[in-house]
Amino acid sequence: MPFAQVTEELFDRVINVNLKGMFLAMKYEILALLAAGGGAIVNISSTVGLVGSGAGIAPYIASKHGVVGLTKAAALEYGRHHIRVNAVAPGTTRTSVNEHWISNEQILQRITGSIPLGRVASASEVAQATLWLCSDAAAYLTGVTLPVDGGFTVA
Repeated sequence: MPFAQVTEELFDRVINVNLKGMFLAMKYEILALLAAGGGAIVNISSTVGLVGSGAGIAPYIASKHGVVGLTKAAALEYGRHHIRVNAVAPGTTRTSVNEHWISNEQILQRITGSIPLGRVASASEVAQATLWLCSDAAAYLTGVTLPVDGGFTVA
């Protein structure tokens, strides 16, 4: 819905789920990783947490920008404790949540028209990027938000 029509209650609900929920999860993950001597956290943001959108989803955009900020703050604070904190920022991904949009050919063409690779992601592709950030192959990365978006944020 348009920004000016967003109720305070709706804004609070989206922020509580997407940002406060992430904060609480990270808080307890960090405590567990401190006790374990280190590890990796990968948060889920969104491409709109990097570039925004005029799609009438202002609370969602604000929450996902906040996830990027929490990721950076925790990465800077806990890197010396051998805790890496990164995020992935998926673009449109083929999931049950998005299926009602993706199944509409006109909407799908509009979405894929702005993606240089010309298609939406599979959930598996997002999962593989997430697993890589958890792996030793990404051992020297922290504070990064990795777009998994077919080049959408490059354009």
